[in-house]
Amino acid sequence: MSTYRVAQVAAAGGPFEVVEREVPQPGPGQVRVAVEACGICHSDALFVNAGLPGITFPVVPGHEIAGRIEELGEGVQERGWQVGDRVAVGWFGGSCGHCMPCRQGDFVVCDNLKVPGWAYDGGFAQAVTAPADALARIPDALAATDAGPMACAGVTTYNGLRRSSAQPGDLIAVLGIGGLGHLGVQYAAAMGFETVAIARGAEKAGLAKQLGAHHYVDSTAGTSVAEALQSLGGAKVVLATAGNSEAITATVDGLSHRGELVVIGAAPEPLGVSPGQLIMRGRVVRGHPSGTARDVEDTMAFSALHGIRPMIETVTLDQAGEAYQKMLSGAARFRMVLTTR
Repeated sequence: MSTYRVAQVAAAGGPFEVVEREVPQPGPGQVRVAVEACGICHSDALFVNAGLPGITFPVVPGHEIAGRIEELGEGVQERGWQVGDRVAVGWFGGSCGHCMPCRQGDFVVCDNLKVPGWAYDGGFAQAVTAPADALARIPDALAATDAGPMACAGVTTYNGLRRSSAQPGDLIAVLGIGGLGHLGVQYAAAMGFETVAIARGAEKAGLAKQLGAHHYVDSTAGTSVAEALQSLGGAKVVLATAGNSEAITATVDGLSHRGELVVIGAAPEPLGVSPGQLIMRGRVVRGHPSGTARDVEDTMAFSALHGIRPMIETVTLDQAGEAYQKMLSGAARFRMVLTTR
């Protein structure tokens, strides 16, 4: 293959176009991955719309990548990778290795984090050249179309729960049943938490139970979300996957004493949390980033063990623009995934 196809955006906020490019050779410490599938994440809008500093166009987004290694750069084989290995690359697309977070071993908050679609061309393409430290090995039990979303949506929810203060048996609430939340509910139930799903509308109760939730809270019902959670004893952790600051704020008083609000759903508006809500009950609010390549491997292994899979709609690379718009509209159920082969 001397050329490959990418779905790119030529200018901020512009339409997607599929073009051909010359196949690049991986440099030292890099691999070229033949992309088989790539999930479409809401965060891709940050790159398409130049919502982050340093975005250069044309942009090829995509940070839920699954495929096979097709060429190794210098020094990569010594790290145990071979041509043909099945790998995923997520939001964590490599780290610098020398900033203070990296020196402390906290690579996912690297000062110079290499996010696909931002630091280099992402997975809306037939091939991606990525640093070897971004690679997560895909287990045989997972199809590429399932593994791709695990590299961002999956690892973010899985890590957000396992790194929280909750213990098995504790009451955990997942706010939102979307691209992140539908996985978060499955993980929470599989981890042994008493799981509450929170979403808009009574019609989603059946889906919540299907995903493993023990309780469902309709945020549009007469009782407030906080009152509903307190009637169940108070949530030890709320995993806020919905990108809605008002909805996130509404869960705070539903936390138990020493309860923890873990925010993974991004929204531009500030949270309306008062100091008194936190101080009197010893509550904690924290943001949680995605996860390293090792975390992605842990997420995929746990998913394979417990039969957890994303709910996806697959489309071809030529349909990237339509699939991206469907994701933005909220009509996707629940992850749009591009197939490139």
